[in-house]
Amino acid sequence: MRWVNRTIGRGNALLLGALPLAVLALTYVIAAASRHAANPSDKILPLPGAMASAMAALVFEPDPLSGQYLFWADTLASLSRLGMGLGIATLSALLVGLVLGALPPVRATFGPTVTAIAVIPPIALLPILFITFGLGETAKVALIVVGIAPFMIRDVAGHIAALPREQVVKALTLGASSWQLLLRVALPQAMPRLIQALRLSLGPAWVFLISAEAIAADVGLGYRIFLVRRYLAMDVILPYVAWIALLAVAIDFLLTRTSRSLFGWAHKAGH
Repeated sequence: MRWVNRTIGRGNALLLGALPLAVLALTYVIAAASRHAANPSDKILPLPGAMASAMAALVFEPDPLSGQYLFWADTLASLSRLGMGLGIATLSALLVGLVLGALPPVRATFGPTVTAIAVIPPIALLPILFITFGLGETAKVALIVVGIAPFMIRDVAGHIAALPREQVVKALTLGASSWQLLLRVALPQAMPRLIQALRLSLGPAWVFLISAEAIAADVGLGYRIFLVRRYLAMDVILPYVAWIALLAVAIDFLLTRTSRSLFGWAHKAGH
């Protein structure tokens, strides 16, 4: 049987997915052990025990100055900023994308503007955002919104604009107004696409968040990573990076389950 015709069961899929991660972890342990055998003071590839010890202080011991558990304070701060940014971007993408996709005059008027904003590198706008909004939370959230909202708007608008013309004609024939067309025809089909766009935007959103926290923050996952890098504290940096990856995977999983639960009809083609 050709590989393109093979069907992978759920259990086998989990096993195959975990195999590269296990190989990567084993390779790291072997490389770290080899470096420490040659130089016990090596900081570039810390051993798992050293990472566990360093993280234990951040996870379980309060900071002497602030009294906070730094790991959890960093996580809460970053997730709060990320959640606000994703929420505002998602709402903007839904409202603007629907109107742009369903109403040709609006698309012709504002479509080029959205495209022009979307091609601007968001990191280049970071100084402008800090000057405009200051060094507080607003600028960090704004960077996430500016970074991912234009892409999500274009994706949703393109999906709505590509809906079969027959659906629009039938709705208009039955007496639907433009408002009813948006709510009854476009909106239900935009929702699964919106979640898909949000999933694709998670990676860039984390990049913008870490960048903003690295420049102007006193708490957060990105702040902590860039704070300890001056000490070459890879025993903290690597676990933090792994934690960010785990959070991103968990959010992606929740979005996928939500989409399949609420809009199962949109996923039937993939079963």
